[in-house]
Amino acid sequence: MHKRRLIKPDGRALILYGREPIAGDVEAPAPPNRTPPAPHLRWHPLRGEWVAYATHRQDRTFLPPAEYDPLAPTRDPAHPTEVPGTAWDVAVFDNRFPTFTTVAPEAPDSIVATRPATGAAEVVVFTPARDGALGALPLWHVELLVDVWSDRYCELGARPDVQYVMPFENRGVEVGVTLHHPHGQIYAYPFVPPVAARELEQQQHHLATHGRGLLEDLIAAELRDGRRVVYVDDDALAFVPVCARWAYELWVAPRRAAPSLAALDGGQRHAFANALKTALMLLDGVWQRPMPYVLVLHQAPTDDAPHPEAHVHAEIYPAYRMPGRLKYLAGSELGGGVFTADTLPEDTAVTLRTAARQAERSA
Repeated sequence: MHKRRLIKPDGRALILYGREPIAGDVEAPAPPNRTPPAPHLRWHPLRGEWVAYATHRQDRTFLPPAEYDPLAPTRDPAHPTEVPGTAWDVAVFDNRFPTFTTVAPEAPDSIVATRPATGAAEVVVFTPARDGALGALPLWHVELLVDVWSDRYCELGARPDVQYVMPFENRGVEVGVTLHHPHGQIYAYPFVPPVAARELEQQQHHLATHGRGLLEDLIAAELRDGRRVVYVDDDALAFVPVCARWAYELWVAPRRAAPSLAALDGGQRHAFANALKTALMLLDGVWQRPMPYVLVLHQAPTDDAPHPEAHVHAEIYPAYRMPGRLKYLAGSELGGGVFTADTLPEDTAVTLRTAARQAERSA
């Protein structure tokens, strides 16, 4: 992996990654008229968690036509986008409309505790191409992206104001995407977010009780059962978890425990990339077009404490229920945190494996 760091005219960082060196005299472009970010955090006393407020995000670009794609390479210097027109494979830059930022101002006074929304919010442009999808990229490109996620985990996690680094992808207008160009984001939180904190708590308890990792034990049980596994090799697997809350929910993980992508060796990262690509291709095969989803990478916190309980993995939540009908969060899910699943994990795994066999026959 090759890496080139640049600074945009408005002071934001831009990092270009490539399979080959980033050659030539490269300038970092930036769209004009940036709204100064002013996010802050407020404490939710009943939930015991922080809520982020970032009203400047109301000004962010919303579903522009292809000719105004801000993530496409700049072709006309008079109309700059976020990325240069020179050769690169993956680009990462500070979000123009961040929820977390190093320049967060002091938080306003309130009847509850407040704090500045320090940290980072980065945009990860998967490819210079305007069309396509993460799962449709060549395997080497997905593997490069895994290396980029690992690099950002290490760099952002080394900052004193960051305790958790979470790469994610929202795909499809059904889950709120405002740009069609294939891309994801990275949030570097100044705290461990609630979902990750709860997972880690369960993993810590299991390790203390059984002397083994919780996800490693669950993976071993899934492999023995076999009904929900949709892809497996010596180092990684993709499976519909027995406890799936979303229809066609998929988890992708290395078979042996590692706290982060940075802790995987080259062969394990290759296997993880292959399992991830396969999982996304299977989802699109079932949907027969790009399936809307949220993909989140779960890793160990970067809070300077050891986390032997953590097991890096990706969780994919498709916005899907039945043909032509989307699964939305409703009263029980939003108000009570209790999901009602309309399909069984065993059935959706069969559908995914059938889609894989059909794809193999038509190839």
